Parts: sequence; C-alpha cells; structure tokens
Amino acid sequence: MADLRVVEADDNGVRLDRWFRRHYPGLPHSRLEKLLRTGQVRLDGKRTKAGDRVAAGQTLRLPPQLLSMMLPETPSPAKVSGSLRDFILHMDASVVVLNKPAGLATQGGSGLTRHVDGMLDSLAFGKKQRPRLVHRLDRDTSGVLIVARTVPAAAALAQSLRRRDAQKIYWALTKGVPKKPRGTIKLPLAKEGMRGRDERMTPVEKDEEGAKHAMTDYEVIARAGNDFAWVAAKPITGRTHQIRVHLASLGTPIVGDFKYGGTDARGRGDIENTLHLHARSIDIAHPDGGRLAVTAPLPPHMEKAFALLGFGEK
Repeated sequence: MADLRVVEADDNGVRLDRWFRRHYPGLPHSRLEKLLRTGQVRLDGKRTKAGDRVAAGQTLRLPPQLLSMMLPETPSPAKVSGSLRDFILHMDASVVVLNKPAGLATQGGSGLTRHVDGMLDSLAFGKKQRPRLVHRLDRDTSGVLIVARTVPAAAALAQSLRRRDAQKIYWALTKGVPKKPRGTIKLPLAKEGMRGRDERMTPVEKDEEGAKHAMTDYEVIARAGNDFAWVAAKPITGRTHQIRVHLASLGTPIVGDFKYGGTDARGRGDIENTLHLHARSIDIAHPDGGRLAVTAPLPPHMEKAFALLGFGEK
C-alpha cells in the first residue's frame, strides 16, 4: 500500500529532490529518478520531476519500500509538556478547532519552549496518527486555529486553503479610525528581516523584487470617537502579518502592534498594550463533506477593551 505524506509548512517551496534528501536521506538520487520516471511518486496525484517545487499542503504518494528510509516524523525533542484540550471549540473524527490564546506560538523557534505544534499529542484522543497543523496564527494573535486529526483531513483542508475556499474573519481594535468605513486594501508585501519574532513585512511596489500580491477587505463595525475602531478584516490572500501591515498602512495600526505601528499603537488607560487581533471565525469545506463554520470568543484583553469602549459583540 502506498504511503501518503503531506508537505509541511517548513518545506514550502523547496525542490522535490531536496525534500527527499531531508526526509529520506538513505534514498540515492539515481533511485529517486527511477521512481519518478516510472510514476511511483505522485504529487497531488500527478507525475512530477526532481526539480519541481512542492507547496505546503500538497500530498505526496510514495511507494511503501521507502518507509525504512524515512526520518522520524516527530522527534521527541520537539514535543513539549502541556495540553491544548482546554482550548477546544469543536472536535469530530477528522478535525479539532482551537481558540488559540494570545502569546502561544503556533510552531517552535529560537528560544521557544512552549508552542501548539509541540503539544499536539494532547489532541490525539486515542488515534494512532499525530494531529497536524494546517495553517498558522502569529504568536500574539488569538483565535480560530484548525488542526487535522488524519493525513487525508490535513490534505483536504490544506487544499481548501490553497484554493481560497475558506472565509476567515479577524477582529481588530485599531488606534484611530479608518477614513472610509469599508474598503479593500491592495498593497503588495515583501519580507524584510529574519524569520520568527524578528520577521517583518514591508509594503512594496508590485514590480519590486520579492513582492507578493496581498489584498484585505475591511469594515468598521463601531468606533469610539476618533480614537479607536472595532474593525472586521477578511484576508483575501494569506501573507505573513498581512492584516497588521494593511491596517497600519491606513494610519490606523492595531493596538499593541508596535512592530508596525510604533508608539502610535499604544493603548490608553486600562486598554492593554497587547496585540488586539483575533481570528474570530472560519468557514471552510469539511474534509468529510459539507462546511465547517466555527467562531471563537474574544480573548480577555480584547473583551476588556471592548467593554471599556462600549462595544457590544455583534
């Protein structure tokens, strides 16, 4: 029986032959070429070549004889103590949906000792397959985070995200009020700086090197004078820090977002200087058919700010 492997986020964009060197170091290149020529390796069901690049969420179909050459999928040092069960919003045979708290990283990195990826074993609930992340949230962003409980579910969810067959709504508290009550921000972004906590995106012209198309729909739900606004944002594309950069580009940075708003992002009074960005809801095709729609309640610091400003949840 063939083995199915889902391409993880860390392997996004790498050449197929390099992917095999990472995960099957015992496989000679000549043998890989033969497997590719004879169609024994398939990428999303299609023949592929050594120089093709893989994308996160794609599924590789591999011949069973490669299992003996495979690196351990989840080395024990990556696991960390702790449970995610208190954050569960929804669970069924294929999917777990969490309300990730602000401050908890999705994946590990330099200096991180606690992250969602390291605690996924707490969501196994007797299944032999380890749960898998299918998307990410910034460390300081709270809200809806989907975890697949099986490899087929991970592949189906990743494909839906790649096809943009998912509607995500974020709630933000901005410092200042956008001039237009609703609109679409079209502003290309490029990476600037290192990965992890130091990673930074910057607005660029569409023809500049490294520019990635980025688009966000937004609507002002409520305002507190000219000082603060409750904004709903729907990312059409999924670039790193997209909503944060786009709202800051309007002159209304998200409260607590000092990376893109500087000192203008400070709260006031009892409004905390913590990032006020929350993945409020998602509507996506369920791997088993139909739709999966989940909404996450606000984190304590945003609930407190909304109450202070007289915003009632809608």
